[in-house]
Amino acid sequence: MTHRPQLKLGAFLMSPGHHVAAWRHKGATADLGSNFRAYADIARKAEAAKFDLLFLDDNLAVKDLDPETGARSARSAFFEPITLLAGLAALTERIGLTATVSTTFNEPYTLARKFASLDVLSEGRAAWNLVTSNLEAEARNYGTQPHLLHEKRYDRAEEFIDLVVTLWNSFEDDAFLHDKDSGLFYDPDKLHAANHAGAHFSVAGPLNVRRSPQGQPVIVQAGSSEPGKELAARTAEVVFTAQNTLAEAQAFYSDLKGRMAKYGREPDELKVMPGIFPVIGRSLAEAQEKFEELQDLIHPAVGIRLLSDMIGGFDLSAYPLDGPVPELPETNGGKSRQHLLFEIARRDNLTINQLAKRIAGARGHWQVVGTAADIADQLEDRFVNGGADGFNIMPPTLPGGLDDFIAFVVPELRRRGLFRTEYEGATLREHLGLRKARQSTARLDRGLQAAE
Repeated sequence: MTHRPQLKLGAFLMSPGHHVAAWRHKGATADLGSNFRAYADIARKAEAAKFDLLFLDDNLAVKDLDPETGARSARSAFFEPITLLAGLAALTERIGLTATVSTTFNEPYTLARKFASLDVLSEGRAAWNLVTSNLEAEARNYGTQPHLLHEKRYDRAEEFIDLVVTLWNSFEDDAFLHDKDSGLFYDPDKLHAANHAGAHFSVAGPLNVRRSPQGQPVIVQAGSSEPGKELAARTAEVVFTAQNTLAEAQAFYSDLKGRMAKYGREPDELKVMPGIFPVIGRSLAEAQEKFEELQDLIHPAVGIRLLSDMIGGFDLSAYPLDGPVPELPETNGGKSRQHLLFEIARRDNLTINQLAKRIAGARGHWQVVGTAADIADQLEDRFVNGGADGFNIMPPTLPGGLDDFIAFVVPELRRRGLFRTEYEGATLREHLGLRKARQSTARLDRGLQAAE
């Protein structure tokens, strides 16, 4: 008997839900960003539903200090993701733990050590979502003015990730002997220092953390710009992305996987998991009513501010809100998201106000409002037709939005043979169908060449 391929599911836990007005909803835990017990309950539910992973985003700044809009945003206080996941690791057993951490405002040794520690204490369930940061507010918190140019951030990221992987390979799997008779704690022949001197970093190493059961943390990436796609094709094992139509998803999927061969990689070594913002009802009318209830909670200035931030930091409140989205120059921020929002506005002939309301929930990601069967139909369509290997679920509110997905959509996916009923392994790599990370003791050739 042959089994259908099964899709992967991540639970993207943006506090207190992905909708910009989520915290005002009766079904949301408004203080989730500082409520560990509530996070623990959500994590246990996702694990009981056999999700592959939890996914945490991050910003390194309170990006909106305007008293009219910033004070109305829940995105002003939330846990540092590695710290939160370390706590959740002790309360869960199988679900993967993905934290977003920037290469622009961190050092490779520190990041490598934190993720390696999370990977070991969770027994092989950690993943790093690599971002390069796109907010000027973040740069100001690290004494970097102006913010590094987009291409410079990716150049730094290229060397950063190679160095982190080298550090994760400091000890071979069987290096630690703990031999009390001989007095050898580890085999010195199985220790490898980085001795790296590159364009951006100089690190001797080795890392003082052993390898985990999955070898090293899974590498996730969220960028979809040209530099982002090249970095992903060379290094990523999961890609979080945003496409609104099947055709766009198929084009991105084939483009990204088509780039991998030149780096000696096979397509199945990378899982494409786009975001989806699902609003679920027992009927289409009920789902639409739930969505409109959220939309009615949006403060108009907050919606315009969110769009202004996402479209490159341009103040759109200075333009007629019922007029078209203006032609704006390319930003030094998130290029792929800016292009995506322009594309949505032009394709659907949206005004500024309409676009602001359109992205208030999904923030440019795929939005589906409907019954469990409607949502399962669309997930299945993308999965079987070359648009995705799985999906990062973006609940409108937490915990209610995730509760709805688990109660209604997960059983429908299982009925169709598209999602597991039990975990097949213990590590995140086993969940995702990725092999254990190869042991590598090679020096960082790319970084050494860059320094010469």
